[in-house]
Amino acid sequence: MAGIKSLFKDTAIYGVSSIVGRFINWCLVPMYTYCFTDAEYGVVTHIYAYVALVLTILTYGMETGFFRFANHDRWQKPGQVYTTTLTSIGVSSVLFIIAGCLLSADIAEWLECGAHPSFIWMMVIAVGVDAYTSIPFAYLRYRKRPVRFATLKLINISLNIGLNLFFILLCPVIWQKAPQWIEWFYDPSFGIGYIFMANLISSLTVLLLLVPEIVAEGYSFSPRLLKEMLRYSFPLLVLGIAGIMNQTIDKILYPMLIPDKAEAMAGLGVYSANYKIAIVMVMFIQAFRFAYEPFIFAQNRQRDNAKGYAAAMNWFVILSLLMFLGVMYFLPVLKYFVSPKYFAGLRVVPIIMLAELFFGIFFNLSVWYKITDRTIWGTWFSLIGLAVTLALNIIFVPRFGYMACAWAAFCCYGVMMLASYLVGRRKYPIGYDIRRILLYFAAAMALWGAAYLVTTGNNLIDFPTRILLLAVYCGIVYLAEFRHRHPRTA
Repeated sequence: MAGIKSLFKDTAIYGVSSIVGRFINWCLVPMYTYCFTDAEYGVVTHIYAYVALVLTILTYGMETGFFRFANHDRWQKPGQVYTTTLTSIGVSSVLFIIAGCLLSADIAEWLECGAHPSFIWMMVIAVGVDAYTSIPFAYLRYRKRPVRFATLKLINISLNIGLNLFFILLCPVIWQKAPQWIEWFYDPSFGIGYIFMANLISSLTVLLLLVPEIVAEGYSFSPRLLKEMLRYSFPLLVLGIAGIMNQTIDKILYPMLIPDKAEAMAGLGVYSANYKIAIVMVMFIQAFRFAYEPFIFAQNRQRDNAKGYAAAMNWFVILSLLMFLGVMYFLPVLKYFVSPKYFAGLRVVPIIMLAELFFGIFFNLSVWYKITDRTIWGTWFSLIGLAVTLALNIIFVPRFGYMACAWAAFCCYGVMMLASYLVGRRKYPIGYDIRRILLYFAAAMALWGAAYLVTTGNNLIDFPTRILLLAVYCGIVYLAEFRHRHPRTA
């Protein structure tokens, strides 16, 4: 139980940077949806979809590789593992930045923002820097320094948000009253470009703050170690590409599948804005992932490791379903985080939240192929999911629009989750309490439905009722986890 307590303590600390930071960033969505047209917001979404894919390629599975080899019995020098990883990612990131800046005009034309190649070179530099700094951040997780990790992440997020507010809200006001004060750096026509500029400045700032971690282990590079790490990490690269494609391919394909480009960008903007409402599930999963990877490789050295993995899965599902109910119960309030013109897309929120929950369970299940060095299985699962996503988007998006994107994500992660579970049962049985997990799912779905059966339309009545239903869910968890497992003795 000590390992589980440590896992959730670290998850809570990482959550400070992930959940709190993303929540604050989440609050920028109303500003974007009110200050920019849905088509402009669609362009931002389109570019960031590619950013996520490129970032995955640039890290090529080396984060997980670092954790694996830093805890590997054959490699007794974790410092050498770190500097070798850092050198490899550093060289590839520099080459990417040079190539991306030279080709920025061509890339801008391809992404339909040809009038602003500066959008591209700013994001190229930011992505290259973020890929490089992912390794010092992994080093902080390895060294069990979640507070330092969370602090730097919050600085990054706070600076990004502060610059967004400055450029998008404050500068237009100053421009109307005293343009001479800011005309030397501010151009009103640059518009969404300031979103990318804020990202670049915050990324460079964090790079400077990470210098102590970058030089912490001196320099020791091992070509033999790098070769082994690449062999281990390559399947994870394919897995990562397939995984991020599963998350972003709908946003990449959508403008291609809708004949009217203006309509496509507008629909993409609506879909993405409502996707942000479901971000609370993504935030929790990300915080959990930050803590879970160091946990599984450290837990692997313990005799009761399977019990630890099963307990982690159990509590992950419990908390994720609690978040799902919370968001769905209070969606009548949360929906105002976006402009009313985006309300038509609220139907995607429960579908996306359940899809992300399936992905979180899939990530938990991934423990079996990571600790047994069978990472190729993760690649196969992600490729299967990608095939499902591609097929459903191509077939149904032209007819059903962004709703098809949401259901494609749901089916994709559901298939990946089931495939990993079924194969893992044979390859590395862990003994997950499936009956109890299904109980929690059934309870959450029943309570979600109950809330809408008793809805009156009066929030003064409906919200207390829904709080009571949340308490019922917590009561079911308490009875199942504590009273049932630890009955009183006479």
